[in-house]
Amino acid sequence: MTKGELAFVQWLTERVKPDPARIPVHIGDDAAVVNVGAEQIVITTDMLLDGTHFDTARHALDRIGAKAIACSLSDCAAMAARPIAATVSVALPETMPMADAQALFDAMDGKARRYDCPLVGGDTTSWTDRLAIDVTMIARPALQQGPVLRSTARRGDAIFVTGPLGGSIRGKHLDFEPRLDLIDALAAMPPHSVRAMIDLSDGLALDLFRLCKASHVGATLHEAALLTVISDDAKALAQIDGLDPLQHALTDGEDFELLLIGGDALADIATPIGHVVDSADITLVTTAGRLEPLEPHGYEHFQ
Repeated sequence: MTKGELAFVQWLTERVKPDPARIPVHIGDDAAVVNVGAEQIVITTDMLLDGTHFDTARHALDRIGAKAIACSLSDCAAMAARPIAATVSVALPETMPMADAQALFDAMDGKARRYDCPLVGGDTTSWTDRLAIDVTMIARPALQQGPVLRSTARRGDAIFVTGPLGGSIRGKHLDFEPRLDLIDALAAMPPHSVRAMIDLSDGLALDLFRLCKASHVGATLHEAALLTVISDDAKALAQIDGLDPLQHALTDGEDFELLLIGGDALADIATPIGHVVDSADITLVTTAGRLEPLEPHGYEHFQ
């Protein structure tokens, strides 16, 4: 069997079949959805590792702690859900001073409080390896239509992105703000104005592929529109590594913007970059008018 995060998640999805009356959304979305009485609860979890998601040799603990919380908040935003509470589990290096452990938790607590998401528990362990942080967060759907999924895009829907893309390694991957600021605007729109969403954690091309696969559709993006959302960091990075800035915008991970699928009303809060099509193909219309295949490249764990 081919290695890779996508293949492993597909294997898990085929094996784990919870009762849909209790758990209508499980493995394969930004978060799970659980029916609790008459209410739905959104549950997400993220593990961050020293050397992969941050580097304690170079990055301050306050930035690391803030990122750990913000990643889960971004998953909540992708489901249009307001966070309620979080738990944090850590594997602390045995050599870490108490003051550093406290600084890490102060940063996580501060970020969580900013979004009215108190830390309510977790687990603390230590070992001889590097820092690992695992955050579990629960949230409540904020829209009348319920949680917004990856699997509900339809032919003819427009594709939008909420902000600049690419080059996050220059700092945004640590210092971003999750796009929970858009929930009020989405809630004020007519139901189903936003039909599907995903947060851009592994690169636009790969995350769009995930959403299209979940919805059994394809997509066409327009290079002219994408050129307007290339970040200054992507352009600066391209000057260093020689890659096309558009390639950075398409494949760099950890932008933590939202990819929204829906109607024209979304243009009030995001930039249109393409549309959903019937076929399974994902293509790019170049500025020269050519139609080119867009490969699902991006960051993938377990390669």
